[in-house]
Amino acid sequence: MNELPQQLANGLILGAMYGLIAIGYTMVYGIVQLINFAHGEIFMVGGFGALTVWLVLPEGFGLGAAVPLMIIGGVLVSVAVGTAAERFAYRPLRSAPRLAPLITAIGLSIVLQQAVWMWYPDAKKDHPFPQFHGGPVEILGANIQRGDLFVLIAAPLCMLALGFFVTKTRSGRGMQATAQDPDTAKLMGINTDRIIVMAFAIGAAFAAVAAVAYGLKNGQVGFRMGFLMGLKAFTAAVLGGIGNIYGAMLGGVVLGVAESLATGYIGDIPGMDLFGGGAWKDVWAFALLILVLLFRPQGLLGERVADRA
Repeated sequence: MNELPQQLANGLILGAMYGLIAIGYTMVYGIVQLINFAHGEIFMVGGFGALTVWLVLPEGFGLGAAVPLMIIGGVLVSVAVGTAAERFAYRPLRSAPRLAPLITAIGLSIVLQQAVWMWYPDAKKDHPFPQFHGGPVEILGANIQRGDLFVLIAAPLCMLALGFFVTKTRSGRGMQATAQDPDTAKLMGINTDRIIVMAFAIGAAFAAVAAVAYGLKNGQVGFRMGFLMGLKAFTAAVLGGIGNIYGAMLGGVVLGVAESLATGYIGDIPGMDLFGGGAWKDVWAFALLILVLLFRPQGLLGERVADRA
């Protein structure tokens, strides 16, 4: 029990990253009914964009001052890739059978991964990511690394900003209308193409913020990092209720905490010592997803945010 605050903190940090990435999946699906399996690689290129900003800054530039610039660099790269994918890969397939854009998304994921592997300098191995100096900070009995504080601050701020945008701005209301009925939204004068691009851009921006958090937490970024994080984020989106932006964050937090607790405690149960530790955390995450879908197929929050507007 003495370890419980630490395990909960670890899970919350991990879950906040999952949630930020999951928002991209859920926004795109809520509007165009597309599962963008390339979103994990959009997260990955955002990490490399942030790293590139750090590498071009003059020597001696403080990390605290550099992080906002790294976020901007990562967001610009992720948004550029995400909106280009929408324009050239997905938009021509909107009227195609649903399987066609799904296969395209998987292909685009592979293309982005290999493009970084081939053309980013020395990308065949993981690149070191800058780290904050100093020891951990104790909060409510848990030791939290200084780099992990970033995601604990960024995730709620991003959610508050997104909630305000969706509910209080004209573009946000247009996004809700497009999610409910795109044909009627067009008749009401809403530019649905612009709304869809906006959804891709916002999701990509959140993924870039998560990529900076990932780099600060793990001390490295690599061209493979998008696959598993993207898969976990998609799981979080389904767990919370695909199409529901608040459900995506909730699903991410639940998934992260479940992973952390399973890693820390499953091995202590009599007869379960072989199933504990980090090697099994992915298994328990997907076991949780299966259980939720068996008893609540619509996810934890179920309905889309747009349906409640």
